[in-house]
Amino acid sequence: MTPLDLAVMALYFLAVIAVGVHFTRRQHDASDYFLGRHSLPWWAVMLSIVATETSALTVISIPGLGARTDLTFLQLPLGYLVGRVGVALWLLPGYFRGENETAYTRLEARFGPSTRRIASATFMGIRALGDSVRVFATAIPLSIVTGWSYPASIAVVALATLAYTWAGGIKAVVWVDVMQLGIYLVGGIATLLVAASLAGGGMEALTRAADAGRLKVFDWSLSLTTTYTFLGGLVGGALLSAASHGTDHLIVQRLLATRHLTDARRALVGSGILVIAQFAIFLLVGTMLWAAGADDPGRSGDELFPTFVITQLPPGLAGLVVAGLLAAAMSTVSSSLNSLASATTHDFYSSITGRRDSRHLLAVGRWATVGWAVVLAGGAMSFRSTDQPVVELALSIASITYGALLGTYILAGITAVRQRDAITAIFVSATSMLVIVLGKPGPLADLAWPWYVPLGTMITLGIGWLSSAVRTGARS
Repeated sequence: MTPLDLAVMALYFLAVIAVGVHFTRRQHDASDYFLGRHSLPWWAVMLSIVATETSALTVISIPGLGARTDLTFLQLPLGYLVGRVGVALWLLPGYFRGENETAYTRLEARFGPSTRRIASATFMGIRALGDSVRVFATAIPLSIVTGWSYPASIAVVALATLAYTWAGGIKAVVWVDVMQLGIYLVGGIATLLVAASLAGGGMEALTRAADAGRLKVFDWSLSLTTTYTFLGGLVGGALLSAASHGTDHLIVQRLLATRHLTDARRALVGSGILVIAQFAIFLLVGTMLWAAGADDPGRSGDELFPTFVITQLPPGLAGLVVAGLLAAAMSTVSSSLNSLASATTHDFYSSITGRRDSRHLLAVGRWATVGWAVVLAGGAMSFRSTDQPVVELALSIASITYGALLGTYILAGITAVRQRDAITAIFVSATSMLVIVLGKPGPLADLAWPWYVPLGTMITLGIGWLSSAVRTGARS
């Protein structure tokens, strides 16, 4: 890369850290640090949600999918929008009744403290594992750009992200997200235009792609083994989004930081619309890379986009796009650090010790942020390479427990279900999905990953109902 590219990247890192320093003096207690005193505007939260769920996985993996397959991935975010509408209507109102520090506070009110802690621990475990994959994905472009090893690249991103997250809390995270979203969208659109030009023009490239069947969006087949179908995208995407945006503290924390329920609903549903547009852009980037002849069969799909950026974009623009890749990664990592620290502080430390002093919890939360940064960096270094696109790997890992969490919230609406039933359901569902996702046993070996959350939800509901029925029958 040229000195201009490196200068652009350096300015980006300095700007991010400056935002964190700016918000440092505004962190007076845990409410400031974790929820921004419920004062964040809905549009900023909306953009932060999009940036958070995007991560480097979208910016790196989605162009690779577009270059090597077609546009059928878009069926999944259509389901995302359906799931968000459901969360806005049925789950969000409960979060705005009373004072909820985390997504799992309401489970304590319904079932008891053990259910809250188990649900929170489930969130923390799978979030740490999934985001370790995201941090690893960040090392791909940074290693290509700088020639650094993966461990060195991981350490740099982790330290830079920790700096502004530790200092500025959720406000710094959200406002940096807004900036980062703009950077990586500009980078993606710029790459789209350059690739289209190299392919002989946008219309020429789209015509060739259409003739090759690469602009196909809908697959109407009724298959549980085809990865992207309309039914799988609609059902699997809806339940995945309902779980990730209705029960995962990473997103719920942002919604709780808005001023009121109406703002939270605007942020949530609006983010679903923006995500569809964003996926379409990065899939078309991949289509243009294919049309421009940039699909090197000797590289993994995850390497196509960053390699094109380094070799084909003009000086300065290449640095901006790489900064956008890092922005996408740091957005998700910073969000994870703050939400993991929040769950650790409120669901475990405060709940177990009985300490409620908000200033003391601020200090605990900052130390928890440091601890989770070490965990994510260490987890990322355990990944060396994978033949599966990292976006699919991360979503598959998240699906191990999303069904259990979503099913538990549905069980909360069933009067007969008690704490023991809910805990049993979480344990059986998470264990079963761990075996199914990682072990791929027998007839479920070829089950497409968008069906993981629906399956996990069904197992949770079935076990919860069965446990309740057995307990009721034993009493009678």
